[in-house]
Order: sequence, then structure tokens, then C-alpha cells
Amino acid sequence: MKSNCMHLAIPAGDLETAKKFYCDVLGCKSGNGEAGRWVDIDFWGNELTLHQSEEQLPNVRHDVDIGAVAVPHFGAHLPNDEFQELKARIEAAGLEYLDKPYLRFAGNEYEQETFFIKDPNGNVLEMKSMKNPELMFK
Repeated sequence: MKSNCMHLAIPAGDLETAKKFYCDVLGCKSGNGEAGRWVDIDFWGNELTLHQSEEQLPNVRHDVDIGAVAVPHFGAHLPNDEFQELKARIEAAGLEYLDKPYLRFAGNEYEQETFFIKDPNGNVLEMKSMKNPELMFK
């Protein structure tokens, strides 16, 4: 059986704070969970499990074509209208970008707008809107 759903579990710090960020700011929905221990988040069709934790992941920067990006990171590819709505929600919440929105690969078939943001526990998310998403794995 083939599934297109990815599962990722991350340390979330304070679970209620993290849940509010993912649901109220990013617009995700919560699902199954165990109070005070973990909760599943519908992360644009993928299962993101937030675990109550005291630890944070260390982040380092790796050089790519646009400069140094935070690693590890995860995120989602969104249609442009959803991407713009997400940026508006982040800005309305008064959150700061780790790396502000910018255009990558401008003028070619892989053009994409992207930004990086941290969740309340320091996990780094990269959100993207691809000009031609069908070319991603051609």
C-alpha cells in the first residue's frame, strides 16, 4: 500500500503553547493526542506529532545557493494563495521571520517564494510556494 502522508515527531516544548502556534497561527488542525504528552497536527496533509519536551533541537546553518539556511528544518509546499494567507497570519500574530520571505531561483522553472520561521520550541520551518510544483521531481 502506498501512502502520500509523511509522519514527523518533534520535541515541542510546552505542548499547549506549540499547539496554539500550529493551530491558531499556522492554521493547522489538531487530531489524536494524549493530554500533556503529545498531539497530532494535520500539517497540510501530513502527520506532525508534537511531543511535550524540555529539550530543543540545535540549529546550525548550511550554505546553499541563497546563503546559509537553518538545518534541520521541515515545512510544506503550498499553493501561492495559501502561502500568501499564511504570511499574513504570521505577520498579524506579530511573529518574526528567521529568514524573511524571498524569491529563490528567480526567472527559471524552479522559481519559488520561501521563508523560514521558528516554532515556540525553536524547531525551524521552511514554507514554500513553487511556481511549477509539477517539476519538483521531474
